[in-house]
Amino acid sequence: MDPLGARSQFVEVQTLSTWERQPDSEGEETEKEYTDSLVSQEAFPSPFPYREDINRKIVLYNGDVALLNCTAIVNTSNETLTDKNPISESILLHAGPELRDELLKLNGCRTGEAKMTKGFNLAARFIIHTVGPKYKAKYRTAAESSLYSCYRNVMQLAKEQAMASVAFCVVSTTKRGYALEDATHIAFRTVRRFLENHGKSIEMVVFAVTDTEEPTYRKLLPLYYPRSEEEERASLPLIPADIGNSEGEPVVPERQIRIAEKPGSLEDDCEEETLDSDLGQVGNHAFARMEGDVDKQRKLILQGQLSDATIHKQHQRNYNRWLCRARAEDLSDIAALKALYQTGVDMCGRTVMVLVGRNIPVTLIDMEKALLYFIHVMDHITVKEYAMVYFHTLTGEHNHLDSEFLKKLYEIVDAKFKKNLRAFYFVHPSFRSKVSTWFFTRFTVSGMKEKVHHVETLQQLFTCILPEQIDIPPFILEYDARVNGAYRPAHSSSL
Repeated sequence: MDPLGARSQFVEVQTLSTWERQPDSEGEETEKEYTDSLVSQEAFPSPFPYREDINRKIVLYNGDVALLNCTAIVNTSNETLTDKNPISESILLHAGPELRDELLKLNGCRTGEAKMTKGFNLAARFIIHTVGPKYKAKYRTAAESSLYSCYRNVMQLAKEQAMASVAFCVVSTTKRGYALEDATHIAFRTVRRFLENHGKSIEMVVFAVTDTEEPTYRKLLPLYYPRSEEEERASLPLIPADIGNSEGEPVVPERQIRIAEKPGSLEDDCEEETLDSDLGQVGNHAFARMEGDVDKQRKLILQGQLSDATIHKQHQRNYNRWLCRARAEDLSDIAALKALYQTGVDMCGRTVMVLVGRNIPVTLIDMEKALLYFIHVMDHITVKEYAMVYFHTLTGEHNHLDSEFLKKLYEIVDAKFKKNLRAFYFVHPSFRSKVSTWFFTRFTVSGMKEKVHHVETLQQLFTCILPEQIDIPPFILEYDARVNGAYRPAHSSSL
């Protein structure tokens, strides 16, 4: 106990300022920066709308989570609950030796699980222990799911135990390799969805951070907990494409049962006719009309009536419309295909994006949404140099994108997409695809021919991108091993 008259080291959470009451110091600047991206003030609904009742429950606290006086605090540890990180050590120090004895009785804790003990000498009544994942680019989906489970299971335990308040530390510790910003997105959306769907009894959720972590938390909080309708609109373009399902859980393709809009067998006699018909509608969708009269614009260009600056401005405005819509729409069904995803880096340290051809059922999905998803995912990647790997492995006619669609995509995307793409690796190409690629890069788009590299084997690909830096679907690994033999490590070189 504290000596008589001495000030307690513990912090009452009721005295902390809630997120709703904290001033929006960057709001005006952010609003101004993204006004042009809001498509002439068209009202696209945010997946995380302004909710004053939820904001009143959120607290951002810079300090030691072990010192908070609330119903429960969260401890991040390892599978044996013996991790020596600053958070765990502070909690053990303030809770006293009885906590260490209690932890031994729990027989460890698996990654993503949450287990509870008493708070002992802490001001908090309980401690909820959880184990964050070790992050590896190759197993990104598994890491995302495990981190989601950490936050979800803590919130679920808090609800089941009728806890009024819970204080989170940053669950993804630095030594486990999880990028802080990526982990924060998962934390915020998981807690937000839980409060929306199940959190009536929970009065307060505190995010306890250090000086290093606070800027990231303060930057991302408005995306998931906007403090006004203006901040909601300003934050909309920054919300990631993959926001999980209705509970915030990452969408895993193997768990999805998708219902096609136009179900039918791909072996039908009318397959080619259906494909041509569907692709023929690409330019007739509402989204395609967002460009305005393309023919009229090209005519003016040819007549010299539009300056280069005007042309660039029109293109940028058109791209911003696409981007704004992509930020607003629910694209989780496209994300579930696992056709496009970020993995590690190549030998030059450039971000690698993977495109899996067999995971794109062209005839069964909304290609408009696929295009929006591509823009959303790639927009922040393309601000710096990057490489793309396209796996053509075991694709069929129903996976092949029409050249007109690809041309449309190439014309719509921002200049940074083209400028910063340093290499496009076309893996396991067929003779037909090689011919199509040659014609497309030579006669349809400019500046792409030198960047395209046809890669016959994974062994060849690994001379540019190390195996541990790229997440390759099992069916591709199996195909390559069967056709080209097992992978044999070799000295790296450049394609």
